[in-house]
Amino acid sequence: MMATCSTATNQDGIQPVGVCPWYLHGNSTPHTWIFGAFAELIDNAYDPDVNAEEFWIDKVDYEGSPCLMFKDNGSGISPDKFLKMFSFGYCEKRRDESYPNHMPIGQYGNGFKSGSMRMGEDAIVFTRTKDSASVGFLSKTYLEAIGSDNLIVPIVHYSLPGMQRCEPRKFENNLKAILTYSVFHSEDALKEELLELETCGTGTKIIISNLKKINNDLLELDFTSDPRDILCPAAQEVEASAVKSRSFTLNPSRYRVSLREYCTILFLKPRMIIHIRGKKVRTKLVSRALREPCYFNYKPHTVKSPIRVTFGFTWGQMETEDYGMMLYNRNRLIKAFERVGCQRQSNTTDGIGVVGVAEINFVEPEHTKQNFTSSTAYNAALRWFGDKLNEYWYEKKYTGTPGQSRQQR
Repeated sequence: MMATCSTATNQDGIQPVGVCPWYLHGNSTPHTWIFGAFAELIDNAYDPDVNAEEFWIDKVDYEGSPCLMFKDNGSGISPDKFLKMFSFGYCEKRRDESYPNHMPIGQYGNGFKSGSMRMGEDAIVFTRTKDSASVGFLSKTYLEAIGSDNLIVPIVHYSLPGMQRCEPRKFENNLKAILTYSVFHSEDALKEELLELETCGTGTKIIISNLKKINNDLLELDFTSDPRDILCPAAQEVEASAVKSRSFTLNPSRYRVSLREYCTILFLKPRMIIHIRGKKVRTKLVSRALREPCYFNYKPHTVKSPIRVTFGFTWGQMETEDYGMMLYNRNRLIKAFERVGCQRQSNTTDGIGVVGVAEINFVEPEHTKQNFTSSTAYNAALRWFGDKLNEYWYEKKYTGTPGQSRQQR
């Protein structure tokens, strides 16, 4: 049967709650910046339950329309967990005991749904484990066409080896729905995608179609300007944390516009190779890529051991918005170039070019993982970062100690 949030009463006569299909749209709207939605799918492949070594992002065409393709060579998803992937709030991510420092990023069981539906109207998922293969279809187009008042997800499972459909009669309507409303119109085409995953051994592939458009029916994403990148021209505005009242302007941060540039800084310590449109992303170890680094230890009251905070000057052009704190949580970038200390003052160049790097696992990120929740601990950390950045900046400005590194508490 199709995966659904049923409105039928259970054996105790208590009626479960359904999920309206329109929730798929509302659930995706917090991702105001589309690359934040991309990051959700990258996170799922990175997390220890999948533990992919490589991840591919590409633009592919089906039926003459551009689609997004995401693929990993992780462990794949078993049939029982596959249904939970399309449901809300189920999160079984756990730290892998063999890799104690590899902490899961996902916590809420919502990233795939919010991320994929931000990018397009329909998402078809192919996954393969050692002994099973599955196809699932999360689709606004399908739900609207059938006039469903509840969330329904067609799913088909296959046994391996042999690629035999499990319970053919039971899943017949699921297969029919997928072939009618997705970009694949034969079961052989579905099997070809699953067989292609065999080259990875195990893994998952997601194809998102009916991509989001903006004014004049233009795609939100630009696939033509750079054949090795995916661009978002609408994201060129300066981040909200930047000072607006300055009498001078700086070039906008490239990571806001370029998916490739964003992926270079997405992880503090990269564990997974990312390919975008056939080319490997050259990741940056941000904390090691600074000139004249200086190190401080910050000890919040809520943690046992102090965290290391690095300050330094960027190697890039000083006339860009690429300065401020790079704040990570569980190895994942949450807030980029957050202005602190003298960087927040108007009509001054103080602090421009200085970058700070810290992994702050003692505060919680928002659900979109593009900012931190406002809290006493987070606000105290920002004040401390501001004080230390000021100390670093004014020492470099007035005493001039180029090339020296030192350790402070």
